[in-house]
Amino acid sequence: MTVAHPIPTAWLTAGATGAQNYDEFADDAEITEIIAANPSSALAIEMPHRAPGSLGRSFAESLPDAVVRLTQAKDAGNYRRSDDVVVLYRISDPDGATAYGLWCMVDTDQISTSADEPGLVIRNEDVFLEKVRERVALFQALGHLLSPVLLLQTGRGDELHAALAAATAQAGAPAATDVDPAGRTHAIWPLAAGPVADSLRELAGGGELVVADGNHRSLAAQSGGLDRFLAVVTTPASVAIQPYNRLVHQLDAPIEELLERLEKAGAQVAPGTPTVPAQGGTVHLYADGRAFAVTLPRDPAGSVIDNIDHALVERVLFGEVLGLEPGDKRITYVGGDYPASWLTEEVDAGRSALAVLIAPVTVDDFVEVNLARQKMPRKSTWFTPKARGGLVVAQVA
Repeated sequence: MTVAHPIPTAWLTAGATGAQNYDEFADDAEITEIIAANPSSALAIEMPHRAPGSLGRSFAESLPDAVVRLTQAKDAGNYRRSDDVVVLYRISDPDGATAYGLWCMVDTDQISTSADEPGLVIRNEDVFLEKVRERVALFQALGHLLSPVLLLQTGRGDELHAALAAATAQAGAPAATDVDPAGRTHAIWPLAAGPVADSLRELAGGGELVVADGNHRSLAAQSGGLDRFLAVVTTPASVAIQPYNRLVHQLDAPIEELLERLEKAGAQVAPGTPTVPAQGGTVHLYADGRAFAVTLPRDPAGSVIDNIDHALVERVLFGEVLGLEPGDKRITYVGGDYPASWLTEEVDAGRSALAVLIAPVTVDDFVEVNLARQKMPRKSTWFTPKARGGLVVAQVA
């Protein structure tokens, strides 16, 4: 039995449509700039209200624009139709590292969010419901899914990795390639039904799968009533976890008072460096040109998850000290594509008041936590390399 299935109607890029996923940006203005430079980018469809021609309209008001853009892209030959296929995926890094994946459809009813909920697809993070509603509205308007959920095959990852490497080596020239901002080359090959495709589907969907990227997209598939969702099944050997930091745009008091509140809440504060910590246990704060190393108080009665740095930042720093909910618009979640220097520059330029730098979670710890069906805090894992949106589009209506 496998939960990985062919894509009944796939639209494969013919070039120029590949894009970072809609949630990979710290600044929405970057999305507008990318679309302006490349109107064919899938971002113009996934984030229609950020396209230059739609600025000023809400996401909902811009959905008709998204429908028009997708139709125009298909009519212009930017996508080529391929039926009943899975799609081989290889990501080649300039440093020589290679990642592999399989684009396919995965059963939505296999999603499990707790230990008492059956299913092979483990969703692991809290989400922002507003983002989920937007994803539902988008695929209901389009009848297509443009970005995949990235799933880690935890049980047969080594077998899948070797099989994908062999299949891509024998597949000849890719159907399309795309280069991301980091210089990685993304290559795809459609694979029709047959022994190779069937074997890969068995490996990809034959064990527990952990959502590495796309928690909002997977919940949107459930909320929107999709039987299956678009996924890239990858392997632990293909990915790494980078830091996932935070910016706070406004503080209600000077940094000195903030530090006093932290100490009253039980934190230890010392001079620090404006860098991402080398390991967990301490977070680095940067404000007013100064850096601080802060050890946040742990909950002795809490679980391992309750006491990881991202959870402590959410509970102690944001909740107790700043009085902010995780979804507060004054907080920006900044993924690992942005170095610590970018965050400190935002603070120095006055666009933010505080940078919060947090050590990354390890892949082994991430897998262990998820297999135990425990839930990670919001925005705590930034996996790289990420699957590109707009390379393989699944028609669902």
